[in-house]
Amino acid sequence: MRETAHPTATSLSLRADGPLGGHVAIPGDKSISHRAIMLSALAVGTSEIRGLLEGEDVLATAAAMRAMGATVARIGDGHWRVDGVGVGSLLQPAGALEMGNSGTSTRLLMGLLASHPLTATFTGDASLSRRPMGRVIEPLSRIGADIQASPGGRLPLMLRGTAQPLPIRYRLPVASAQVKSAILLAGLNIAGETVVEEPVPTRDHSERMLRGYGADLSVEPMAGGGNVISIRGWADLKPQSITVPGDPSSAAFPLVAALIVPGSEVLIESVGVNPTRDGIIRVLGMMGADITLLNPRDVGGEPVADLRVRHSALEGIEVPPDVAPSMIDEYPALFVAAAFAKGRTVMRGLEELRVKESDRIAVMAEGLRAAGVRVEELPDGLIVEGSDGDPVPGGVTVAAHLDHRIAMSFAILSLAARAPVTVDDRSPIATSFPGFTAMMEGLGARLG
Repeated sequence: MRETAHPTATSLSLRADGPLGGHVAIPGDKSISHRAIMLSALAVGTSEIRGLLEGEDVLATAAAMRAMGATVARIGDGHWRVDGVGVGSLLQPAGALEMGNSGTSTRLLMGLLASHPLTATFTGDASLSRRPMGRVIEPLSRIGADIQASPGGRLPLMLRGTAQPLPIRYRLPVASAQVKSAILLAGLNIAGETVVEEPVPTRDHSERMLRGYGADLSVEPMAGGGNVISIRGWADLKPQSITVPGDPSSAAFPLVAALIVPGSEVLIESVGVNPTRDGIIRVLGMMGADITLLNPRDVGGEPVADLRVRHSALEGIEVPPDVAPSMIDEYPALFVAAAFAKGRTVMRGLEELRVKESDRIAVMAEGLRAAGVRVEELPDGLIVEGSDGDPVPGGVTVAAHLDHRIAMSFAILSLAARAPVTVDDRSPIATSFPGFTAMMEGLGARLG
């Protein structure tokens, strides 16, 4: 971290000269967008997808499915058409599958290919190449895939799928929707029943969408908590018409911005409020946030609502660790909200944040501290001493570390800082929220 220097073409700092106000539509849910492309490519026939997130991560998934024989075409803004090839009919990709910064694309596609007799090399950018893939390599190897990874189980890696995949019963050692989904996707092309035991429930988009496309999938409660998810292979997936709800991970940024800028009132339209993804709304509510869910409805099998959020006096709390799986990607934004609460906010059970696009615990702690926020870094989380609604000092430039959520979190922090907080590189934001800056300007923020 360093004192704020003259902004560059790629740096970003936001300022608020008064309350934020208005209504915004946020990008489509990233998790659902990835799965919509993949499952449509495995269905026989033509699927229509509306509201697709057109960020770089999802475009990497689209390019990979195109490389394996599916026709994936953009019709208009967020409107895509996919002509699928059917489960078991993917083609050998001619070159490496370039994943960019997308861990979701990588892990889910590894699962998909593990049960197909294809060979694929996965490559990624510098950030993705630091992220370990061991937790997905282990179960896919049990299925029969031969995976040769770089040291530490990292990219680049080569995966040789098997022509005779074995059904497995696998108990997740850590809560991970990506590992669960990779195994279920592999199970689509495996004779018999593939079973995942999930002691701690995680986001269930894969289960909902697989059933929606026609897979034979069941979810049963486990004794002591959690779920047992079973899928029968050789699935005959049917094409679908999908509308992707707004991403709660992206909604977290205008939501927190409205909470910390005095006088603000913002309406965020069509946000997914799946109970496995709504942790950020529940936790902010525990802290005293004025958030109202309006017009609740169901869109494509997913619960959706409009969120009205008003500036609020937040109280520091001890966040229940068991809420982490339902909001793991939203913690950087929650750290920012905690910086303006009254008293201490204690957040634990966040080990997963250390192996995201960056070590989000360490990077957020360093940046918050540099901006004048008192924090204590824990092995599995963070303790933040809030300002009781007062502006934080700011006046620093922070590094994004190729992490879109880090960049957006510090841009939001800057709105309620005495002096600007400048993010050194705004380019990673394009992976999940290409219109982030324009949206914030539409709410009344200005570039600092």
